[in-house]
Amino acid sequence: MLNAPILSPYLAPAPHRSIGLYRLAVTPTARRNRPPSANPNNPIQPTLPQQRSIALLHPPHPHLVNSTQPMRLFQHAALLCLCTSAIAQTTPPPTDPGIRTLDQVMHGISSGAPASAIWSPDSKRLTYLAGDTDANGKPGDIIQIDPDTGKASVLASAEQLSKLSADAVNEKDKDHRARYSMSDYLWAPDSKHLLLDNGGKLWLYDIAAANGTLVVDTKSGSGDDPKFSPDAHFVSYLRNHNLYVHPVANGNETALTNTNPDTLLNGEVDWVYLEELDVRSNYFWSPDSKSIAYLQADEAKVPTYPITDFIPTHPTIDNQRYPQPGDPNPNVRVGIVPVKGGKTRFIDLPFSAGNDYIPRFGWVDPNTVFIQVLTRSHQHLNIYFADVHSGKTRLVASDNDPKFLDFSTDLNILPHGRFLLQSWRDGHNHIYLYSFDEHHPLAADATLTRQLTQGDYEVESLIVEPNTETIFYTATVEGDPTKKTFWSIQPDGTGKQKLTPDFGTFFTQVSPDGAHFNLYASDRSAPPSVSICTVAKSCISLWKSKPLPPATGVTSSIVTVTAADGKTKLYGTLTLPASTTAASVPLILNPYAGPTPNSGIVDTWGSPSFDEILAQHGFAVLDVDSRGSGGRGRDFVQAAYRNFGPIQFSDQLAALDQILARYPQLDPKRLGWWGWSWGGSFTLYAMTHSDRFRAGVAVAPVTDWRNYDSIYTERFLGLPSENADAYKEDAPVTSAAKLKGRLLIAHGTGDDNVHLANTIQFIQPLIDAGIPYDLQLFPRKTHSIAGPTARNELFNRILWQFDTYLKPQAP
Repeated sequence: MLNAPILSPYLAPAPHRSIGLYRLAVTPTARRNRPPSANPNNPIQPTLPQQRSIALLHPPHPHLVNSTQPMRLFQHAALLCLCTSAIAQTTPPPTDPGIRTLDQVMHGISSGAPASAIWSPDSKRLTYLAGDTDANGKPGDIIQIDPDTGKASVLASAEQLSKLSADAVNEKDKDHRARYSMSDYLWAPDSKHLLLDNGGKLWLYDIAAANGTLVVDTKSGSGDDPKFSPDAHFVSYLRNHNLYVHPVANGNETALTNTNPDTLLNGEVDWVYLEELDVRSNYFWSPDSKSIAYLQADEAKVPTYPITDFIPTHPTIDNQRYPQPGDPNPNVRVGIVPVKGGKTRFIDLPFSAGNDYIPRFGWVDPNTVFIQVLTRSHQHLNIYFADVHSGKTRLVASDNDPKFLDFSTDLNILPHGRFLLQSWRDGHNHIYLYSFDEHHPLAADATLTRQLTQGDYEVESLIVEPNTETIFYTATVEGDPTKKTFWSIQPDGTGKQKLTPDFGTFFTQVSPDGAHFNLYASDRSAPPSVSICTVAKSCISLWKSKPLPPATGVTSSIVTVTAADGKTKLYGTLTLPASTTAASVPLILNPYAGPTPNSGIVDTWGSPSFDEILAQHGFAVLDVDSRGSGGRGRDFVQAAYRNFGPIQFSDQLAALDQILARYPQLDPKRLGWWGWSWGGSFTLYAMTHSDRFRAGVAVAPVTDWRNYDSIYTERFLGLPSENADAYKEDAPVTSAAKLKGRLLIAHGTGDDNVHLANTIQFIQPLIDAGIPYDLQLFPRKTHSIAGPTARNELFNRILWQFDTYLKPQAP
């Protein structure tokens, strides 16, 4: 998805996918790599370099519920702040503790918070990796917390762990692990050992003995995707696009697949599935540890995009497989292979090769797998059961929408022939319980038993505790998408209880036994804190942030406006400097406004932030969610159907006029706009479709939707051959020659999400039309433009752009 990375979460692993009984259902890094929020202390899903601590990708019991606002694509630089110094000469002297700096924005008020925690399978420990300022241990220590007392101690010291390997993990590998939240360690099922992944070397660490033994060197770095078998006798992993298993004790590895073409991926996740379908693994162990189901993806017909490194004397090229709208997609199929080795049995399904997707698959029981097929149009999701021995299949359930489906496709298998699905068929994303023949899963279609949740709110994520079958889920507050709440309910619909107060932002994980959960939470009145709670609602505080003094001369609040249709309520945030003199304050719009899984505007702690820095330099900042963004139900999101500009822009103009009328200190003649990714595209759209904006900044923008990837773009715009007018009219490049105001475009030359070609294509018509523009390139940087030097350069440049072209009074 169009977005960029953000800060690490607190006591929460990143979203991931594992299939079967312990199924994690989160809002789809990635449901896609979502854009960051306005709050620098909001622990949204980690992606690229802001992730400063490890996160478990495949825990044995992934009981995580992640409820946060979407990663609003660099909507606010507060989340992009790996900057290490204040804004250069423009920053007021730091004699006032309420003066904000980029260094404060980077560090926020989260220093010392427990981060990226993992429950042990026996639920007796919650563990995390200590950071630089952790009060419970030294950097690199694995800390354990007793859930009953909250007492913290060192489980494994950094010194002990460093003895296992002296090999350095290369920067590319670190970057990939951070971007997609891949694990550096995971718990063994016996809760007595850890599997440490040091750049592809898998070490079994004995907690009691405080030592480790090398299981195998996968030689695959961040792409090895290691897992324990359910019986803990084997470790599985990937190497060179093939799947392997190795005994945990003594023995040799077994290659379960042995294909040679680099374009044939066995159990490996390709870029587009990773980015747009939120897939974090493409192979899964059978419950009896005898077989593995894996996805084979053939990318031979997927076009490549050349990502060039211009720094060497002889530039190098990385040819990325990247399907654009209308291009062939990876051709995928599910295979079953015995752990002892042997021939793979591939499951034959009704499927359009090179078009349709298999977003989820997994085990129903040791003899049966489920496979989901999502059509290329995103209008049909079919769920098949397949007998792994005979290959026989049956379509057991489906979901359809005349426009598009865009919600979590996770399937949670429950004991006794039941599973949970999420759907927005009634207008909001809710949980549905289905039943099937437990002993003969293919004997009949699955039956919808009941809808477990309903109302004017969105279920954002869920997990199931298998022993009691309790369903834990996070949802927006009914009628108020700016807040979230954590709930539990039984499969029969009884026992529904609210487990937390309403918060704007929180992460929570449930222990494997369902007795405890750890909670990170904040709202505008309560700064971030971390607690460990029992389901009976008693909580122990583990960490509390230390808020900075209020930003001097700055106010920030949630505002409500009416959309351009005259009836739909929109939410936004407005950050203001102190001035009340009429027309004295220039206003910068900073919306994301593209399709996202959740609401972008939430009631969360939002200080320190880049908005506050802008306000202390005399600017007001307005961010409003347009129709087409998430967290408000099916119809609200589907405003983006075949529409990537006009509706969203009309809502922004309607919101702008209402805010200008309410706040006379805002100057309607000094308006600016900036955004990142979709927000960057929106900046270009605004400045080419209106003359109201004097200055703008577009970071890593898509300038032609034919340039972006197939899955994301076609979900909303369809195929270019079927909707050519929208592709043309909604592309900023089409109207580039109509650009008004002074524009800065910033882009990383190594961006593998929104390619540099977008910016190059946009500036050509500017040159042809003789329109001046500013261009800032960041060599080798990806979509996040990460790193302190680059970030300082970028954010200082953004501030300079508005100081220079927006702040002066109009003549």
